[in-house]
Amino acid sequence: MPRHPTLLAAGAILLWASLATLGALTRSLPPFFVVGICLCIGSLLSLHRIRDWKVAPATLLVGVYGLFGYHFLLFFAFRLAPVLEANLLNYLWPLLIVTLSPLLIPGTQLTRRHIAGGLLGFLGAALIVTGGKLSLSQQYLPGYLLAIAAAVVWSTFSLLLKRLPSFPSSAMGGFCLLSGLLSLACHALFEPAARPDAAQWATLLLLGLGPMGGAFFLWERALRHGDPRRIGSLSYATPLLSTLLLTASGRGELNQLALLAIVLILGGALLGTLPERPTPKTQPL
Repeated sequence: MPRHPTLLAAGAILLWASLATLGALTRSLPPFFVVGICLCIGSLLSLHRIRDWKVAPATLLVGVYGLFGYHFLLFFAFRLAPVLEANLLNYLWPLLIVTLSPLLIPGTQLTRRHIAGGLLGFLGAALIVTGGKLSLSQQYLPGYLLAIAAAVVWSTFSLLLKRLPSFPSSAMGGFCLLSGLLSLACHALFEPAARPDAAQWATLLLLGLGPMGGAFFLWERALRHGDPRRIGSLSYATPLLSTLLLTASGRGELNQLALLAIVLILGGALLGTLPERPTPKTQPL
């Protein structure tokens, strides 16, 4: 069992933070094509343990439910609603990991500190994602619902990893491959043919090895062995780190709202990840 599952989750979050910067280099490519190629590349990380890919059907179903189901719903949400609002609703998933933990993980209790940390993190993420400008319109309701559904899928997938019977972490490669092939099927059905250039192929390779591949292996081990309430609170660092990386690469900028978001996200992460105080034992009379 990993001794530091929170560090594994932090590794996944750091890799996901690079998604926006790398993804900007593939913006001209159809999204299902990008996801399909990257997931197939990510599966290669455990190709040397391909025998471990054979798992129980229920375990395989949960893996595909998370990796393919999440991306399928999110990209259709982006088709039916403005990306800004859809992405904000998508970032409900860390809060859902925190709040749904007691329902899906036996013996897990939710404290006011966990709830407060999750809400602070969501407020910070909302400022980062929207820049303080948000206008929800009823005409985009189907897209909003799909974005919320994507958040539900990723949060429940993450929590179900802790409920599944033991399986090798390298089996994540099988989840990635099957989900990638399904994404490529969606590309063939819904998108025009893609023609990446050499630079875009190199970017797809980096995406597949990092935020769209290696991150999932780290996330699986973190959630199976760690405290989902702490990891959920920590996950709001993803849009924050993503914005900082975009700023460092010259594709974004920090303003007062972003600085306020940093305070909220760091405060929420601190609240959610502090160790719990032991319950005092009553002395017999």
